[in-house]
Formats: sequence, C-alpha cells, structure tokens
Amino acid sequence: MGKTVRETFRMPADLDLSAIDPRGRPVGPRDKAAAAADMTELGERLDHLQEALYAEATGGSPRAVLLVLQGMDTSGKGGVIRHVGGLVNPQGLQIATFKKPTDEELAHDFLWRVRRQVPVAGRIGIFDRSHYEDVLIARVDSLVPEDVWRRRYTEIAQFEAELDEQGVTIVKCMLHISAKEQAERLVARLDDPAKRWKYNPGDLDARAKWPAYQEAYAEALRRTDTSAAPWYVIPSDRKWYRNWAIAALLAETLADLDPRFPKPDFDVDAERARLAASTVP
Repeated sequence: MGKTVRETFRMPADLDLSAIDPRGRPVGPRDKAAAAADMTELGERLDHLQEALYAEATGGSPRAVLLVLQGMDTSGKGGVIRHVGGLVNPQGLQIATFKKPTDEELAHDFLWRVRRQVPVAGRIGIFDRSHYEDVLIARVDSLVPEDVWRRRYTEIAQFEAELDEQGVTIVKCMLHISAKEQAERLVARLDDPAKRWKYNPGDLDARAKWPAYQEAYAEALRRTDTSAAPWYVIPSDRKWYRNWAIAALLAETLADLDPRFPKPDFDVDAERARLAASTVP
C-alpha cells in the first residue's frame, strides 16, 4: 500500500529544504490535464465534506479545520485560496490575511490578532500568512530581540495544542518555491499590466535575504511540527501541482474527521405527510 497524501508531504524529521525539489511530483497527477480532472473529483468530495462539517456544527459539534499557508512571496498563497478554497461553498470558509501589524495589534501579544481569526465551529479557516510571520520576518529583519522570537516557538506550539483540544484540526503548509521560479513570477507581474498591482518593490528586499529566510523557515518548521499541528512541505514551482496537493491534503484530512450530518429532531415521514396535505392560500 502506497503512502497517503499526508504521509507523502509530511515534513521529514531530518528536514533539509534544499533536498526537497520545488518542482517535484512525488504522488498524484503527472501533468496539468490530469490534475484538472482530479480537481473536479476532489472538488465534489471537499464540497460534500465541508457541508457535513458545517451541518455537524448546527448540532453542537465544536470541530473546525484551519489551513495555514506560509511561503515566500509569489509562492501561491492567494492562488491556493482561489483554486482550493473555491472548491467549496464560500459560506463555509473563514479567510484571514495577516499583513504588517497595526498599532492596535502591536499593543497586544503577537497571538492576539491570530486568536481573533480562529475559525468557528463548522468552518474551514484559511490563514494567508499567520502567526509564523513572528518567527520569520521578525527574525530575519531583527524586529524583536532574539530571545523574544525564540520564545515564540514554544508559545506557538502551546497555542496550537489549545486549538487542537478545542476541536480545531490544523493543517500547516509551507509552499516550497525555488528562487528561480520566484524571479520568473516577479518578472511576469511586471510584464502584465493586469498583474502589476501585485508587484511590491519590497519583495526584492526579502528576496535578497533568501538564505536567511530558508534558515528561518527550516527552524520554524522543526520547532513547531507536532502530531496536533503537523507541517507539510508542498512543492510549489508548478502551480497546478501545488493546488492539487493541498486540495488532496484537505480532502484526506476531512475524510479522516468523517463529519456527519445531524439526525433530524422531527419525524421525517410525518413531515412528508404534512407537506403532501398542505395547501397554499
């Protein structure tokens, strides 16, 4: 029996990001056409599972799912939200984007703004960036002292353990992109007038710190990978494969949760009979 999708992309214990091919296709479709066909079937499964999760919550279930997306600029966080999140009913989604903290957010603990965005029961939450910014950019750009960002690894692990206990299943994906592919995507943004709004000159400043970011990502993944909140490294140079991998990962996770539609608290046959006998004035 082959590996499951989760087993395939689960961060290895001896993580070395340079040894993981950003263009790899370790499992699943081999080309874009096959991935598109698979996405149709995955969409049907995800839509059914998400509706069951949502319905289950109406019966009092506390369960929810949180998909955390982290990656270098252009790695495709927005693309995943559009192409994977777009497979399910938007009413069942809870999407949060974490940009530079506001003055109000800076006045609180770094997890304050994150706690406010945790998905409620029955929802699939998606974080476009997350609390991991506070051990990535905060580390690389020395926004806080080293002892502060190092302490955050423990605080993050404790926070995620709390979410797990509350019924939130966490799926953390590191969108693994190569420096070469990033350069091509940045050029594509400059070349296309309809995409120039996505370009940020500051992206080149972060790109210049590529080795430091790779080191920061590797340590963050190692220090916060737990059974309650596992990390998955997703090859992201091929957009179609990245989207398929995360859709398959979510479908497998939800199938394992096996959400159930609640049983009605009324007599179905009696209601059917009432409906048949009903008249409209």
